[in-house]
Amino acid sequence: MGDVWLRTISNSLIRAESVTEIASTRGSLHEEQGFALKVIVQGKGHVLIDDSDLQGSLSDRLEYARHLEDALLLAIDEAKIAVASVVVSFEPESQHWSMAAAPELAGGLASNVEASL
Repeated sequence: MGDVWLRTISNSLIRAESVTEIASTRGSLHEEQGFALKVIVQGKGHVLIDDSDLQGSLSDRLEYARHLEDALLLAIDEAKIAVASVVVSFEPESQHWSMAAAPELAGGLASNVEASL
């Protein structure tokens, strides 16, 4: 089995096994909209989703964020059974978590670098 990595909004990778907590908070400065979903590693928060456009009451938005937390846990569990290392990312267009094999992501990057040389 390979490692499971989580992609943050800043395109950093966090090892899923290092996560001690998953938390949701309102994500914008305005309580009327948005939420953020983050993971905690060694006491430091790493934002996976920052959606400042989601409308609705605070409780509705946080309930939606909890739904995404549950979906993240399922994606991590599914990724753990993969042979290769997997990167779990949130896709804002589809509002779903996606998984990609890390070697595929690195291979795509390597071929893009080679093409630009």
